Amino acid sequence: MELHHIRYFLTVAEEGSFTRAAEKLHIAQPPLSRQIRDLEEELGTPLFDRRARGLILTEAGQRFRQYAGQIQYLADQSVEDMKEMKTGLRGTLYLATVEGRAPQLLSEWIAGFHEIYPHVQYNLWNGNSDDVIGRVNKGLCDLAIITAPYDQEGLEGAQIYEEPWVAMIPGDHPLAKEKGDSIDLSKLAPYELLIPSRQSRLREIEGWFSPLHEKPKILCRIAHMLNAYELTAQGLGIAIFPEAAAVYAREGVVIKKIKNPAVTAKYVLVRQSGREATLVASEFWDHIVASPAE
Repeated sequence: MELHHIRYFLTVAEEGSFTRAAEKLHIAQPPLSRQIRDLEEELGTPLFDRRARGLILTEAGQRFRQYAGQIQYLADQSVEDMKEMKTGLRGTLYLATVEGRAPQLLSEWIAGFHEIYPHVQYNLWNGNSDDVIGRVNKGLCDLAIITAPYDQEGLEGAQIYEEPWVAMIPGDHPLAKEKGDSIDLSKLAPYELLIPSRQSRLREIEGWFSPLHEKPKILCRIAHMLNAYELTAQGLGIAIFPEAAAVYAREGVVIKKIKNPAVTAKYVLVRQSGREATLVASEFWDHIVASPAE
């Protein structure tokens, strides 16, 4: 197996067609088809299910795509590392973040880093913490911003920011009419709640209510803040999310910080432990950890 087999396979998988892949690779279709057949013979299994309407990855093809992506990534990084040694810091930094405050933090750090290293390029990916950690563990990104808690096995982490949790309350709800920009957690107990979808978040929120001898009434678990906000605006329930959700604030929803207890969401920068980082990734890590957000 050679690197061009990997590149050809990934392009065919992305395009779902030998014809389109050949055009993108600037080669004829018959040689491309032969290269893929040679790869399948070497692996001893079909990678594509060839159908009239196009190509679909087999189960083996889906698994091999994960490995092929890692191999291509490492090959690209090795070339960039060699260029860095000769011409200074350059290359592509692969980053992943959760939503909330993370995109704003990352944008500020990239802007500062770009001033120092103008030749570095960036590839950004967004998802929930579990998805982001999965990309880190698979070697598909160099660094990532997630929210705690998380499974620390195989990861090195540094806390970089924290913000309060808030309650997003429908504007016509009795709690929305109370004075002040904060609300006691105990006042939320009687009402149906919308919370983040991660299992660790459910356990965390249940832990807040435990000293009150209450169990939260969870109506809906939601992956993205915007969905939570829109459901709140429809009066479906009270959403509990980190303060960054206030970015969606508009008339019809009241946002109050949760107190008694005051609870915070902690953002963590993570990378694989025991894996030798690229020079650009190491420099970016130091850039962030040395000057975390206030």
